[in-house]
Amino acid sequence: MKPVYEISLNGETIGYIQNKKQFEESIYKTFNDNEEENIAFADFEKETKYEFKLVNRENKTNEAKIIEILKENADITYFQYAICANGEEKQTFSSMEQANEVIENIRGNIDEGVELSVKRVYTKQLNIEEEYKIANICENLTIKINEQIKEEKRKEKATINGVYIAVVPVQGHITSRYGAREEIRDHEHKGLDIATKTGTPIRAAADGIVSYSGTMGGYGNLIIIDHGNGITTYYGHCNKLYKKKGTKVIAGDVIAEVGNTGNSTGSHLHFEIRKNGVYVNPSKYLF
Repeated sequence: MKPVYEISLNGETIGYIQNKKQFEESIYKTFNDNEEENIAFADFEKETKYEFKLVNRENKTNEAKIIEILKENADITYFQYAICANGEEKQTFSSMEQANEVIENIRGNIDEGVELSVKRVYTKQLNIEEEYKIANICENLTIKINEQIKEEKRKEKATINGVYIAVVPVQGHITSRYGAREEIRDHEHKGLDIATKTGTPIRAAADGIVSYSGTMGGYGNLIIIDHGNGITTYYGHCNKLYKKKGTKVIAGDVIAEVGNTGNSTGSHLHFEIRKNGVYVNPSKYLF
């Protein structure tokens, strides 16, 4: 006979160990900040018990097998290292060394204004590539980051007073630009006229709340959306209005359809942007 500790999981024996202290140290190393296996920590929902016993010498100890069984039954949280561009996570790696190596390889191909950094992130699903191909990774990541920066710059140009003008209300031919002086009016044009066929859906340019929906003088059928921060958009000469006053809309929602109502010489959308009641050039933010 020999003295051992019998390990059971929810009442089922899973093996024997010789030295409880050493085994608990192995458990700690395995499930707490295990750099080799990228394990951050683990929760054991099932109850694990130790019981000191005298067993036949034929009963071999099997610490490694027990640890594997515990892994299978544990809720494991893993860690990885994410490369970030301006704080946005782009790709994860199993080690800090890999992440830093990639950063050094792509830095020269990224806009100088981009801040590259590495941070530790946590996940339930470990995502490590079987083969570490730095050349392919660097090329793909460079493209991804440059596309992100391009999009950030585009959004910055399309943002007025914190409101992102995300959608062109209609696609069509611009027949009158902001500031134009034409015979059909006795003042500078305060909006943008986009000609297209009657019935074409008109979409909200940005998130907001409909503050007006009805007929208004030369605008004909008109919808006004309040986007907050003093920004409003106007959609004039509509054929039909689909949203009522007080309706919350998001960018891209269909709010009306193109028409020829009010003071209009043909089927088109008259689109305005106002900042604190003052007209601004829509083209600066739409295109």
